[in-house]
Amino acid sequence: MPLEFQSLSHGAIAFGFFNIETDLLLLDHYFIFASDFCRYIAELARKAKNDSPTFIWKVYFINNASDIGDLMGAIYGIRYQGFIGEVYKLFPFPRLPEGFKQKPYGFQNRSAVENLLKQFAVEINISVVITADQKKISLGEYAFSRAVFQELLKYVWRGGYPRWQEEKRPDYVWAMKEAIEASDNLLFSGLTFREKE
Repeated sequence: MPLEFQSLSHGAIAFGFFNIETDLLLLDHYFIFASDFCRYIAELARKAKNDSPTFIWKVYFINNASDIGDLMGAIYGIRYQGFIGEVYKLFPFPRLPEGFKQKPYGFQNRSAVENLLKQFAVEINISVVITADQKKISLGEYAFSRAVFQELLKYVWRGGYPRWQEEKRPDYVWAMKEAIEASDNLLFSGLTFREKE
């Protein structure tokens, strides 16, 4: 489930996984597969401490809220609107509560989910800019403090809400963690990942 995070640019916005069978993340109107997100973060982490370049990320963008869909309606099986509705037709919400865990194999469903996504979204390039003091980062139009940005990373590490199934994380999440832990970039200063947070 996406959670609410406080941006510097748009106030409270949603970020996170929205279906347990796919590793697609939403960031308000942006959509990015977690495997790509983690790879991009690892690239940021490998930059030197005093380096604050601009990066270009490829993301999907859905402009209209109605085309994004109604998450709660889709979860309850009462309203399958927009892209999220189509995903829930393909991968319905589990009937049993214990089945509500983010699947570490969700990346294997990328092709099916991406085909649906392309019916509603356009692929765009966004600029990712870290301020010179490395206390702020902008992901396209969305700006975050270092503290909130680190919370986004912890969310992905945990598997969001409801967490990774059996605490098993995909390899790309581990690769992100390792790159961050080896980084001297101040953007990641103080960030720690625990096995069970």
